[in-house]
Amino acid sequence: MTPLEAQPGAGDGAAGDVKLVKSAERTIAILELLAAAPQPLTTAEIFRLTGYPRSSLHWLLLTLLELNWIEQTAEGGYRIGAHALLCGTAYLDRDPVMEHVSAVLEKVRNATTFTTHYARLDRSDVIYLATRQAVDRRRLSSRVGRKLPAQVTALGKAILSELTDAEVRQRIGAGPYERLTPNTVPDFEALQAELAVFRRTGHSVEREQNTVGLCCVSVVVPYRIPGTDAISCSIPTELATEEVLRDTVATLEAAAAELARTLRVAGIR
Repeated sequence: MTPLEAQPGAGDGAAGDVKLVKSAERTIAILELLAAAPQPLTTAEIFRLTGYPRSSLHWLLLTLLELNWIEQTAEGGYRIGAHALLCGTAYLDRDPVMEHVSAVLEKVRNATTFTTHYARLDRSDVIYLATRQAVDRRRLSSRVGRKLPAQVTALGKAILSELTDAEVRQRIGAGPYERLTPNTVPDFEALQAELAVFRRTGHSVEREQNTVGLCCVSVVVPYRIPGTDAISCSIPTELATEEVLRDTVATLEAAAAELARTLRVAGIR
């Protein structure tokens, strides 16, 4: 078993117990590896991270390169290519929810002045689908297409709180979880305690669990049961007073309710 195949969610029935085609699975894994890498990766680095046979890895890389799904730098490293961008933007262009999201995010950002995000649960992660930057652009922000473990984000925790503890554990695992910051929730027991609070309050909060200097609050957009999408605000920790959090949550709740009504009227589920 290769290092990637040994990770949670890989080949464990997460895709509905479908027998995966090995070459297709490896191709997708390479694309996701390059997309997540902060800098180009050499063939040797990709081999080390995947453990795929060198011969098949060689031909997979050449195929992806020829089809413009990956690019090669002058130094010989590989990075994600332009066709991956085309595929990603096509998802956003064709998702019926997204045409209704922009106006709501603009309204929340303008009302709070904080960077506002819209994200969706993807197995054990959340994917950022839309963002409106803070009025003060010097503040920390995120980007569309970013993927983070659900348990380290307010967005992910808001959505996870819609599930039972058993469903959360099956999806996220027992831990210990990767620590992105010293404040990252360490294991399922700690996450379980947080989710119990969030179920009572109707919103989630995280302080510096994925980015030092940021506090985030989030609520689910209730157009599906259980919810799959959430909206959040990222607030510099020095500004995240109880009063600011309370006002921001109220703005998010109103926006989420408005968006959910719009989506239900449009017949989007």
